[in-house]
Amino acid sequence: MPVPSLLAVFAHPDDESLSAGGVLARHACAGARTAVVTATWSADTARAGELAEALGVLGAGPPRMLGYADSRVPHSAPARPRWCDAPLDAAVGELVAHLRDFRPEIVVTHDAYGGLTGHEDHVHTHRVTVLAAHAAGLERLYPEAGEPWQPKALYVSTHPHKAVRTWGAHLLPAGKALRTVPDAHVTATVDVTPWLDRKVAAILSHRTEVTRGAAPGVIAALSAPERHHLLGTEYYTRHDLPPQAPARTELLP
Repeated sequence: MPVPSLLAVFAHPDDESLSAGGVLARHACAGARTAVVTATWSADTARAGELAEALGVLGAGPPRMLGYADSRVPHSAPARPRWCDAPLDAAVGELVAHLRDFRPEIVVTHDAYGGLTGHEDHVHTHRVTVLAAHAAGLERLYPEAGEPWQPKALYVSTHPHKAVRTWGAHLLPAGKALRTVPDAHVTATVDVTPWLDRKVAAILSHRTEVTRGAAPGVIAALSAPERHHLLGTEYYTRHDLPPQAPARTELLP
């Protein structure tokens, strides 16, 4: 069976590689169309160039950047509002345009916590993506954004409670509270070790973040076995989108 096309939507350059680099590489290597929408940083910054390099490694095409400011880095897009302050309707409309242009079968984004660290830009990206994934298939919403297109499923990148045993040793010493979900909430556990070299190379392409000691810097300092242990599995929760849900005559099951 053909591998479904996939559009990933993440907040910052590097989130795509850290959260879904393995799945992006897996789909691309199998011949599927893949792409990434990044909410923050303008296209004329160094981080945009690093993003383009990372997407090239993952086979995800050129960057699709919304160009809002990172909520914690005003110079990331000086003339634009912070992403977490962006008017919701406008942000959803912009993302709907990308969904209708690329027409993916699957959409991937942050979970409701915004990932392990709960960054406010990640949380806002989750909200916008959930709304846009539903709105993209409705012809009377955002008609200026193109012909309607309904993705089949939305997957949110997440971490089960058991992942604290893996990530805790690296993030808890830095004082970061880890936001994880009950293990039963994970509906897709993906072994991405066959594509781990690509995932790691994409992460390390974000040299600005390596230098300042952010998550890519943590990865850069690890041994190969540690990278395998930390990054070799990706976890997702699936959300079905209309019209995949079965028809019912009653309100509740």
